[in-house]
Amino acid sequence: MMIQNTVKITPELIAAHGLKPDEYQHILDLIGREPTFTELGIFSAMWNEHCSYKSSKKWLKTLPTKGPRVIQGPGENAGVVDIDDGQTVVFKMESHNHPSYIEPYQGAATGVGGILRDVFTMGARPVAAMNALRFGEPEHPRTKHLVSGVVSGVGGYGNSFGVPTVGGEVEFHKSYNGNCLVNAFAAGLADADKIFLSEAKGVGLPVVYLGAKTGRDGVGGATMASAEFDDTIEEKRPTVQVGDPFTEKCLLEACLELMQTGAVIAIQDMGAAGLTCSAVEMGAKGNLGIELDLDRVPVREENMSAYEMMLSESQERMLMVLEPSKEDVAEAIFKKWGLDFAIVGVTTDTKRFVVKHHGDVMADLPIKELGDEAPEYDRPWLPWPQPAPIAASRIDEPSDYGQALLQLVCSPNGSSRRWVYEQYDTLIQGNSAATPGGDAGVIRVEGTQKGLAFTVDVNPRYCYANPFEGGKQAVAETYRNLSAVGALPLATTDNLNFGNPEKPEIMGQFVGCLKGIGEACELLETPIVSGNVSLYNETHGEGILPTPAIGAVGLLKDVSKRVGSAFVAEGDAIVLLGGQGTHLGQSQYLAEVFGREEGAPPPVDLHKEKRIGTFVRDTITAGRITAAHDISSGGLAVALAEMAISGGMGATVKLDRTDLHAKMFGEDQARYVVTLRQKDLAAFVEDASDLGIEVEELGTTGGSDLIFENVTTISVDKLSQAHEAWFPTFMANA
Repeated sequence: MMIQNTVKITPELIAAHGLKPDEYQHILDLIGREPTFTELGIFSAMWNEHCSYKSSKKWLKTLPTKGPRVIQGPGENAGVVDIDDGQTVVFKMESHNHPSYIEPYQGAATGVGGILRDVFTMGARPVAAMNALRFGEPEHPRTKHLVSGVVSGVGGYGNSFGVPTVGGEVEFHKSYNGNCLVNAFAAGLADADKIFLSEAKGVGLPVVYLGAKTGRDGVGGATMASAEFDDTIEEKRPTVQVGDPFTEKCLLEACLELMQTGAVIAIQDMGAAGLTCSAVEMGAKGNLGIELDLDRVPVREENMSAYEMMLSESQERMLMVLEPSKEDVAEAIFKKWGLDFAIVGVTTDTKRFVVKHHGDVMADLPIKELGDEAPEYDRPWLPWPQPAPIAASRIDEPSDYGQALLQLVCSPNGSSRRWVYEQYDTLIQGNSAATPGGDAGVIRVEGTQKGLAFTVDVNPRYCYANPFEGGKQAVAETYRNLSAVGALPLATTDNLNFGNPEKPEIMGQFVGCLKGIGEACELLETPIVSGNVSLYNETHGEGILPTPAIGAVGLLKDVSKRVGSAFVAEGDAIVLLGGQGTHLGQSQYLAEVFGREEGAPPPVDLHKEKRIGTFVRDTITAGRITAAHDISSGGLAVALAEMAISGGMGATVKLDRTDLHAKMFGEDQARYVVTLRQKDLAAFVEDASDLGIEVEELGTTGGSDLIFENVTTISVDKLSQAHEAWFPTFMANA
């Protein structure tokens, strides 16, 4: 059969597909002829930044990805980590930034749907979700619309699907005015001997299409996600997918039921680039060819072209290589769940990717080269900035410490996120042990004593000021968040959000952050097992702050031993671990109270992080600590205020007056506030000192006021009202 091409391939068409002239020449050299229109679309999908990682692959290879608990690292739909007793946790984080800016509800909803599929494609039942959201300035005319749509989309999909949202973060900054970030995380549980991979095996086996029908929604979505924004933003709306969480719930149940029958040889969800990417990845990983007949693909729109069908990103779809003898069993399961089941192709020994439609060959391409021969760039990069630290003495003290603290806890980035997470179902499945609002979300592992803790974090201001230290700090912060609830950090996933990598200064940010992330993951023994890169987050040439979000998972051997970050009993001793604050550069205090984003971020001593984190976890497990909270944005004063607000209880603390504003608001790393019973104080202080940990008794819990002796007194009610007020007030009449 002749290869059919009815569309003239012009330089304009090539550029519209996001391919540069030298990349198109590489295609010509590979296949020895002009590609068909469908083939051009396939190359565009496979070679864009979103699917090929062509600008980031070189640096991603430098990250630590192995460890004694790692069963499956990067390269599959999600990472798999051992949690003992033959059980695993399967998790990943992924972005849906560009679609969410164009159409916030569906962009966010399908981001959640996509990450859930990544998890259950591996054979895991999803048990927890998180999200990391970043928006422009609250005053920007589009911000409120985006917040409303994105939060509704995240909740609408996750709640309907039936997975609890246990954590996340929401922040505002002017750099996101034209490009919000929506990073979605999901985790699931699976038996270690029942993990399913995407590598096709065997020749002549049926390739099966499962799930919902294919439509025109999302055509070209992956290519759009690899481009900057401009004034044509509204024209890109058709590239955003539309989600149906109820269909996805049926797809989950059908897949997990089918996996128990032994029918599944390989399985891949249809995410970015849809049928193209899933088929190519399955075949290429198995050194096999794939032949597809698009006449057999279930569609919900008439007269769809081969190009549209191959690039559609319609949601809730899977591709599977099936054991032929189980075909009838598989079909019956999917029909029972009201889903489409269609044999659309076959595996071959040709190592070719062949696509047929109406009896014509629309594409015939070398399958390995579609992935393996994608361009891989070593883009030029500039050394990252290393601004000098600002001495605390060069930063003004506040005229009123109480007012400054109130300003921090009621600021857009310091206020309660209750308005957001109360729109999410945080309790569904009945295993949530710690819901959003603390250092980490915690779920019980059903049928065991174990618990899993989840957190996501990054400080983009730090990453912009010094990408290397900012990258280290993002990992260290998640390490502290997990340690503060008593969980052993196991592994991490990353979502690397940056601007245009063709700009050397942006590429320098990327390289610096990855070097910092890699060093921290190595020393803290939290390998990266999965992740996502989102580049070209720019509008009119204005890039976002570098935002390498880190999602981390920890294990509690006994979930009943966990602690929270709220004051729990009157008269408990309040103890500071890790030393007094000294560092105000790039701090929330400097940004919110003085409107300045200046200086170096706080340096990160990873050995100190590990030593103190281990001590905190051990003492929590031993039942010696009644509450713990890591110190991060806003410093010690904000940490104490948050503990008081969460517990509805005050405290009295005393600090030395020298550089008091740094002690109150400094963001020095590797620090925790813990509370413990008075009878345990002396032994605790001695044990910490023996390990070389700076330890200092600050005061005691109790009363209805947060009292900083000889400095300021604020009622807990006033703190709480200020903390809770900003978000509902901002979103009123949204």
